[in-house]
Amino acid sequence: MSERAAPFYCPYCGDEDLRPSEEGHGAWECRSCCRAFRLKFLGLLAPGGTGRPPSASASASASASASASASDGGTP
Repeated sequence: MSERAAPFYCPYCGDEDLRPSEEGHGAWECRSCCRAFRLKFLGLLAPGGTGRPPSASASASASASASASASDGGTP
């Protein structure tokens, strides 16, 4: 069984001083910004696809932006 690849840089600050965390599999700590994060493999996408139909993601983002602007007192 092969080992999984390690991240090259912190997703928050971009520094390369990363160490495996004691929190378990896939957990990493950045010594530069003192953040901890976990990496997880979700699966493979279909060839030539993004994994989600364009209409579903477009309607989800439209409804999310409408609810965000309505909740903060802005106009939709």
